[in-house]
Amino acid sequence: MTTIDETAVPGEETAPERNRAALKTAGALLRSGAVFILLGAMLVGFTLGEPAFFNVGNLMSILQAVSVVAILGAGVTVTLAVGGFDLSIGAVAASSVMAASYAMIVWQLDAFATVPLVLAFGAAIGLINALLIVRLRVPDLLATLAMMFLLSGLQLIPTAGRSISTGLVLPDGSKAAGAYDPAFLLIGRYNLYSTFPVSVVLMVVVALILYILTERTRIGRLLFATGGNEVATRLAGASPPRLKTLAYLISGTLASLGGVVIAARVGRGDVSSGGSLLMDSVAAALIGFAVLNLRRPNVLGTIVGAVFVGVLLNGLTMLNAPYYTQDFVKGAVLVGALALTYGVGRN
Repeated sequence: MTTIDETAVPGEETAPERNRAALKTAGALLRSGAVFILLGAMLVGFTLGEPAFFNVGNLMSILQAVSVVAILGAGVTVTLAVGGFDLSIGAVAASSVMAASYAMIVWQLDAFATVPLVLAFGAAIGLINALLIVRLRVPDLLATLAMMFLLSGLQLIPTAGRSISTGLVLPDGSKAAGAYDPAFLLIGRYNLYSTFPVSVVLMVVVALILYILTERTRIGRLLFATGGNEVATRLAGASPPRLKTLAYLISGTLASLGGVVIAARVGRGDVSSGGSLLMDSVAAALIGFAVLNLRRPNVLGTIVGAVFVGVLLNGLTMLNAPYYTQDFVKGAVLVGALALTYGVGRN
C-alpha cells in the first residue's frame, strides 16, 4: 500500500526552508536598521547615564552642532554620486569663515552683501575644481587636495595669519573699522519660535532640496548614472562633464554656506576653524551608505550619519568622558555600525 508523506506536499515550505527565510528576513532588517538600532541604543544609554541628555534643549543643541557637518556632508554626497570626491570642503568652509569676517570687518559690508559674496566664492572654488577634474583630467583626489592646501594658505595672507575680529590690526598697521552685522549673526544664533535654530532649519532645507534633486528628478538619476557608467549616461543624451561640474558647484556652494553658519555662530574669523570638518563630513556621507542598506550615496543617509556622530560626541561630553578618548570611541562605534551593516547583517 502506497502512502503520501504530508511533509512532501508540493508548494508547502519545510521547516528548514522557513528557518532560512526567517533568517534572511532578519538579516535584511538588521542591515537596513543597523544605524538606527545603534542610534536608539545610544539615546537610551546616554539618557540613563545622564537624564538631562534627553530634553528638547539638548537635542536642538545636538542638531545645531551637526548642522554644518550635515550641510558639508550633503555636498560630499553629491560628488560621490558622480564618482568623484571633494577633499577641499573643509578648507572652503574655513576660507568662507575668513572671507565673511573680512568682508564685514575690513570692507564694512552688511549681511545682505556678505552672504551672496561668500556663496559666490564657494561656487567659484567648485567651478575651479570642476575645471581641473573635467577639463584638465586631474584625478579628483589630487585636484581637491591641491585646492585644500591652496585655500589653507590663502586664507592667512590678507591678515598675515591673524584671526579676524573687531578692531583687527591690518598688515599695513591700520585698524579695521567694521563690525559684524547683527543681521548676519542671527544666522548662527537665532532660534525660530525660541526652539529651532536657524542653522538647523537651513540643514533641513538643504536636505529636502538635495533629496528631491537626487532622488526624484531626471538630473538626480543622471548624476548617479554618471558615477556608475559614463558611457550609458552619454547614450541617454546627457553630458557627464556638465553633470560633474554641477556636482562640484553644489559641493563648493554648500561648503561656503557651512562657513557662513560657522562665522555667524562664533562672530569671529578664526584661522583654526574648520579643522575637523572634512573628516566629520566625510564620515557622515559614508555612514549614509549603511542607512536603510542603500549602499550608495544618499542625502538623507548623510543627515542621519551626521546626527549619529553628533549624538555620540554630545553624550560622551555630558558623561564627562576624557576628551582624548572621544575619537577612539567614535571610531569604534562607527566601525561597529558599518560591520553590522556590511558583515554580520549579511551573514
